[in-house]
Amino acid sequence: MLSRNRVRKLLGVSAVVGVAATGVAVARRERAVRAYTPGQVHNRLRERYAEALATARDAADGTWGSE
Repeated sequence: MLSRNRVRKLLGVSAVVGVAATGVAVARRERAVRAYTPGQVHNRLRERYAEALATARDAADGTWGSE
């Protein structure tokens, strides 16, 4: 028969394994939800570049932060 300490250790280890497995499942689902097509990534990069360029132009003109 298993001692009480050994049973507690096994329960603790199984709890940790269960939490880790749940985290992995959640992470996989999140990656699947956030899967973008190459075209979407390309378009978003172009948008971000245009925003950064506009910010740099405003800074050069001295109008940055005047809103």
